[in-house]
Amino acid sequence: MSREFTRVGVIGLGTMGAGIVEVFARNGIDVVAVDITDEAVERGRSFLAKSTGRALDRGKIDQSEHDTLHGHVTYATDFESLADCQLVVEAVPEHLDLKKEIFAKLDAIVGPDAILATNTSSLPVTEIAASTTSPKRIVGMHFFNPAPVQQFVEVIRTVITADDVFEDVKALAERIDKKPVIVGDKAGFIANALLFGYLNHAVSMFESRYATREDIDASMKLGCGYPMGPLALLDLIGLDTAYEILDTMYKQGRDRLHAPSPIIKQMVSAGLKGRKTGRGFYTYAAAGSPEVVADAQTPAEGIAQGVALREISSVGVVGSGTMATGIIEVFAKAGKSVTFVARSQDKLDGVRAAIEKSQARAVEKGRATQEEADALLGRLHATTDRADLAEVDLVVEAIAEDLEIKQELFSELDKICKPGAILATTTSSLPIIDCARVTSRPQDVVGMHFFNPAQIMKLVEVVHTVSTGDDVIATVQELCREIGKHPVTCGDRSGFIVNALLFPYLNDAIKMLDANYATADDIDTAMKTGCGLPMGPFELLDVVGLDVSLAIERELYIEFREPGYAPAPLLEHLVTAGYLGRKTGRGFRTYA
Repeated sequence: MSREFTRVGVIGLGTMGAGIVEVFARNGIDVVAVDITDEAVERGRSFLAKSTGRALDRGKIDQSEHDTLHGHVTYATDFESLADCQLVVEAVPEHLDLKKEIFAKLDAIVGPDAILATNTSSLPVTEIAASTTSPKRIVGMHFFNPAPVQQFVEVIRTVITADDVFEDVKALAERIDKKPVIVGDKAGFIANALLFGYLNHAVSMFESRYATREDIDASMKLGCGYPMGPLALLDLIGLDTAYEILDTMYKQGRDRLHAPSPIIKQMVSAGLKGRKTGRGFYTYAAAGSPEVVADAQTPAEGIAQGVALREISSVGVVGSGTMATGIIEVFAKAGKSVTFVARSQDKLDGVRAAIEKSQARAVEKGRATQEEADALLGRLHATTDRADLAEVDLVVEAIAEDLEIKQELFSELDKICKPGAILATTTSSLPIIDCARVTSRPQDVVGMHFFNPAQIMKLVEVVHTVSTGDDVIATVQELCREIGKHPVTCGDRSGFIVNALLFPYLNDAIKMLDANYATADDIDTAMKTGCGLPMGPFELLDVVGLDVSLAIERELYIEFREPGYAPAPLLEHLVTAGYLGRKTGRGFRTYA
């Protein structure tokens, strides 16, 4: 017979604990909220008051609901007040010895049928359970921050958890309007195991000065649609918390990708723990404030002294695919004269027809006038002869991802284009220096990695080689802003920013699935509802194409020689079988 949860306890009234109290109380459950000092209790009470006050001000609850919610909560500083609770959730800091001590005390206080749950995000639940005389009633109940908003809850079942315990906790999670997923007792569970490897990689990228904090964060927000950039998210989580989670995951799994980047510990030791201290990767207006203020690392605005921009009034685009077509339209919309080159008249006609159709939709939806659409189309010049690019100021290559084909093109462009013309490639993974070295002007070669669809996606990765001139980098950055894009700048290495952060995370998700730890649906749910990502990893892989994903992961592995980047065997097997995702009707899922 399932348990009726009418009275629960919560130990630890920090941001997370207070949020859990609110969740239970909002659903009509009486809550005993406990912390060790009167000051800590008052702090927890203030967290709850602020949260419910905001909900009241925004009309999400009325005054009666607000008062009723608070009426369900009582506060205490002693564990004895938890004696008649059917469930106690522990939400204290991530220290194993502290949690074991608390559970040992609770074990002697609560009734024999009461369930004890830990909100740990990374520590072994089994080891916590072993500190009690009745480990079968111990379970993990991992809420996500902010608990009143985030729907996802990981219910962690150990090898000794009783069936009725985890079933009752799962049912309770559903009762309080959460989306529970049952997982085993493995470091990081689903969400943190995937999230923190990605966050740690972003820190390494910043620590190596590959890209600025602003560009790393903008890349993942604009390139992947993430709600926050990785470094801003770490500041929100707290660098001390992040270090503890990564360190715990590394000690359990010995995966080098989870070994905390050294700068994290250095910053924690210096008191730079993120928003809560007013300074982390960014500087904030005050401790606890979300407002970012300028500091010594904030990039200077404008053009660097001594750098003169090149004039870009005419542009050439080589290619006729979806990406090339989008880039052509973007430049023409920004008022540039665009000469585009394809192999045949049919290809050229296809590009123009696609742009005409796009502009007709824009006029129909009121995003452009007919005069603006006609003017845009008037700036297009189609040709099958590359020699017609002789006088353009910039050429953007958007042909097949094949290095030999690109090198042949760059060698020809070097002979055709006027001195001072910039030669850009849209490659997402190939070495740009290998395109530059076949020319007599490597200082003029740069990467302009647009994202698909180019007409909509704001991000452009501006990728410089060791030879690219400072004026070329500055010119392309300014050009991106002129055409309505957000440029981020990085060096010439595989994956650049976005793919270098995204694809190891996707690869980790495949390995998790292959290990039968969780289903594709549960993993996707965890990352969408627990981390706020627009798509789960398997949804995204099927959209990108498993063959494309495998090619990128192979490039990353070859570039970095990192064992953790080696493509997951399951991905290789699916590609070999011809299951490439949506485009073939089957990938990680089957489509109609």
